[in-house]
Amino acid sequence: MIKPSLLALAALPLALAAHAETVAPVPTLEESADAALQDDRYAWDFVEGITTEVGQRQAGTEAEARGRAWAVAWLKAKGFRNVADEPYMMPTWVPGEPGKAEIVSPFPQSFAIAPLGDTASTGPEGVTAEVVMFKSVAELQAAPEGSLKGKIAYVSNAMTRTQDGSQYGFAGPTRWVAAGIAAKKGALATVIKSVGTDDHRNPHTGGTSFPEGVAPTPAGALSNPDAANLERMFARAKGRPITMKLVLTPRFVGETQSGNVVGEIVGRNPSLPPVLLACHLDSWWLGTGAIDDGAGCAIIAAAALHVKHTGVPLRTIRVLMAGAEETGLWGSKAYSTAHLAEPIAVGLESDFGADRIWRFDSNFRTTNPELHKKIALAVARFGVSSGTDVAGGGADLNIVRDQKGALVDLQQDGTRYFDLHHTPDDTLDKIDPAQLRQNVAVWTQVVGILANESTAILTGTPVPSAPAIMKTR
Repeated sequence: MIKPSLLALAALPLALAAHAETVAPVPTLEESADAALQDDRYAWDFVEGITTEVGQRQAGTEAEARGRAWAVAWLKAKGFRNVADEPYMMPTWVPGEPGKAEIVSPFPQSFAIAPLGDTASTGPEGVTAEVVMFKSVAELQAAPEGSLKGKIAYVSNAMTRTQDGSQYGFAGPTRWVAAGIAAKKGALATVIKSVGTDDHRNPHTGGTSFPEGVAPTPAGALSNPDAANLERMFARAKGRPITMKLVLTPRFVGETQSGNVVGEIVGRNPSLPPVLLACHLDSWWLGTGAIDDGAGCAIIAAAALHVKHTGVPLRTIRVLMAGAEETGLWGSKAYSTAHLAEPIAVGLESDFGADRIWRFDSNFRTTNPELHKKIALAVARFGVSSGTDVAGGGADLNIVRDQKGALVDLQQDGTRYFDLHHTPDDTLDKIDPAQLRQNVAVWTQVVGILANESTAILTGTPVPSAPAIMKTR
């Protein structure tokens, strides 16, 4: 008779062999990135979930707080470590009731308008005044001081679609500074042609600013078709005054709490500076923040998880889902203030929608050419070229710029981005799942390389190697 213990020992090799057959091999980084291209589920799960369950996430409001709570729960459920909501206080502006703009004379009709961030209220009764048209910010700047007293300034612009989004820099000042210039010249209020490339009756909101010493005035953006209509009215009026009634009721609600959501895939050597992946969780109130920037948060979180599937990376991968980007980079600035003494190896941000990545740029192309070339070669199979621009990093990477550290830009196709940007059309249905997966695949490949790089990213020199600004602290 064979003893039971001997039978168990005899069966052990067979059991181990059977177990080995059921354990899938750990994929390589390339295999994980290729798999993400074909079948990533994480990114869609994130952006579909937050837009469905939370929706729009105006900075500093209860809705943004719900978005942070949702993101914290999602990260924890997916196995991220050290997940936290890091609070800070900020001045908060809210849009009030839907804006109204109507031509009183000579061609009475209503227009679609949205208030611009950080502007003042007309009061619920509104204001009625003559409109003065300017074809550009430069033309507005040339107007005599005091010439707009008691009037509404209208400022136009011309913005065209480009792959790199460069026209935003050309047309953007219409939103960023026109209201402040007009207010300084005495304008009662300002309306602008939306800074966007669509032809839908959807106004594009966004922040504006006022010079020091100039009190905020009411300001709003007309939809592009309505702005074109207004300009036709000026041509047809032949000098007759055009009068508009404007009702905008935004308000400042004082200091409220916002926050940054962080989470980590902890590396084998936590003493090495981490790889920082950024996005922003807040959105304007008009849409549900799918492309700006729910998709970005989805992409970075999915990429971190796909890198984790290849084994524990050498460096920690930290995701930063910043708050209140839209109204003044409050989250980015707060994160840098709180963590400036903690060196970051390299920063990357996704905040330009969900269409395919077409170009890779870094700020270490000349200081660490081997690493730049390695990344460029690795992403070429996804249709991504190597650029010659010096990467500047996304808006929420203040900490990396403050440390004068390494930056990577993964440039997305922006051809249709400004059709949707800051409008009611920023919704989930505008995301192409295949292009979203291409983003995740490219990010997986790049983040995996960076997170397993043993030398300093910016210089290629042995670690430890902190940026010069850090060595004096």
